[in-house]
Amino acid sequence: MSQQRMALWAADEDIDEDIQDVSLAIGNYGQNGHFDDAHIQPPQIDEQTLIAMQQHLVQQAAFAAIPDVVKGFIVHFHQAVLDNNLAEITVAYESGWNKYTEKFYSRTEWPEAEIIAPLVNDDPIFLILYRELYYRHVYSRLQPNIDDRFHSYENSCELFNYLLNSEGPVQLELPEQWLWDIIDEFIYQFQAFCTWRSKVKSKTEDELLMLADSAGVWSSYSVLNVLYSLIQKSKINECIVAQQEGKSPEEIAEIVGEYGVKPLYRMLGYFSIVGLLRVHVLLGDFTLALKVMDNVELNQKSPFTRVTACHVATYYYVGFCYIMLRRYPDAIRTFVTILNFIHRMRQYHTRSYQYDQISKTADRMYALYAICHALSPSRLDDNITNMVKDRYGDELARMQRGGEDALPAFEELFMYACPKFINANSPPYDDPAAISQILNSSPTASPTQRTTELPSTATHNDPAHRHLRLFLSDVTAQSPVPTLRSFLKLYTSLGAKKLANFLDADEEEIVQEMMVMKQASRSVSRIGSEKSSLLDGQTITTSDLNFVIDDNMVHIAESTIGRRYAGWFIKNTERTQKILDDLRHTPLPAPRKTAAAASTSVPATEAPKTTGRKVAWGGVKA
Repeated sequence: MSQQRMALWAADEDIDEDIQDVSLAIGNYGQNGHFDDAHIQPPQIDEQTLIAMQQHLVQQAAFAAIPDVVKGFIVHFHQAVLDNNLAEITVAYESGWNKYTEKFYSRTEWPEAEIIAPLVNDDPIFLILYRELYYRHVYSRLQPNIDDRFHSYENSCELFNYLLNSEGPVQLELPEQWLWDIIDEFIYQFQAFCTWRSKVKSKTEDELLMLADSAGVWSSYSVLNVLYSLIQKSKINECIVAQQEGKSPEEIAEIVGEYGVKPLYRMLGYFSIVGLLRVHVLLGDFTLALKVMDNVELNQKSPFTRVTACHVATYYYVGFCYIMLRRYPDAIRTFVTILNFIHRMRQYHTRSYQYDQISKTADRMYALYAICHALSPSRLDDNITNMVKDRYGDELARMQRGGEDALPAFEELFMYACPKFINANSPPYDDPAAISQILNSSPTASPTQRTTELPSTATHNDPAHRHLRLFLSDVTAQSPVPTLRSFLKLYTSLGAKKLANFLDADEEEIVQEMMVMKQASRSVSRIGSEKSSLLDGQTITTSDLNFVIDDNMVHIAESTIGRRYAGWFIKNTERTQKILDDLRHTPLPAPRKTAAAASTSVPATEAPKTTGRKVAWGGVKA
């Protein structure tokens, strides 16, 4: 081996001696030549792969931009959902989400679900719930575009498909507030989409094409199908009837089945009934809206009272249905009940993240109460009436006077306080000729525009003005009633001809107006048990002025209803007596002994001397 190695070294020396010119050995590599890369082809990357790589880089940058506290909150939120820890979920939902929204995302969107997916191990259920919160934030704080509207619908479909089409009940628990918000937001997004869809002239070419290709997105049928499916799956109506009949929990569990015993499905079904009430009101079917509430009792013991927003919304839509059905006494009682509740609980509402929404709904109910009070005067609650006068005093005075000045006041309050009605059918986006005709037509009034002109000039396609015309037709018929009432209250009997001379009208016309007044003073009212249907009722007289026409003579009888002070005094007397009894049975605190008093204390063997002073409560000397 050593000889061979020496031979190799010797060969190297020979090579060095033989090469005289180094350049001949290495050539001019990298010195004088130019490299030609024309024959080398660039790597072939398709467009989809390139887009995916770019999106991945964007997601990485977006993930790095998320604050660490938000990342920790999302991880904690996900773990609480995995553990079905209702207490932690409630705190994260009602406090944490709103806290970080105000701090980091008040003017921008939360990170998309695909960006935060690595934090939650790509959990599909949590990502669906996260998207529900994400799109709710977009609708409430920002301006959603057409992609947001379509994607929020797809996410809602995924959520309800998971709840309704899984094999058996899902093992998921959410707080009642979140369950109501899911139903409420689902209907709100449907309402917002229908309103946005009806405005054809504001659409771009791309939006027109997308709407033409997606006719089933946010359709009324799909929304109603979800709500009715949740009611049927949970068997909530059967559960309510069984509870009203006083059946045992075991019997109720057997009736409702495996889905109805789960709080998730039971509350979703219950909230879906209230959701159907709202949807049918938005579609203009007020009788069906009250019909779906047959099994729900309007009292403080109902389950919907546990969620304040649901409580307020239920009474608002029930009261509005009574207005449109000309049942003003029932509407007044409904509004008085919920407005008193809001007034009593206002100090607690201020700590709720839904305080603004509740306050706005309450203000609209004050306006509706003013309308009802003008059409059917009532002294059901003087406190609410005084608050209405403080808010809408001028409008209420004009409505009570009647005449031409009353109609603008009725219209203004109605358009402000009524729900934002929707068109059930979409414009014909799949018909280019019809859309072109709509685009070339003259502009129309906005559904929410407040105008002082009569609504006959509004477009017939506007659902809000359609309902306004129906409402004002009844108000117009009753417009002479305040003037006629003021004259009748001055007499006990009066000739029809003389009354016609006072009003500068025909005698026959006056008789017709008096018949209208008689009809306006009668209304169907829900009197009796609270367990009766909301549509049940009997005809009652709502006016304190009654009259009879006999041989062209009008005989008037007025019944004066004074204020009822007795009940107020009895109630407060009982309350005072209870406080006094509690004080009598409460022992007074023992006096503290000082050092001087302790040294001169009476021996235990000697009884203390009593004086002639009287003995007060509990045997303590006065």
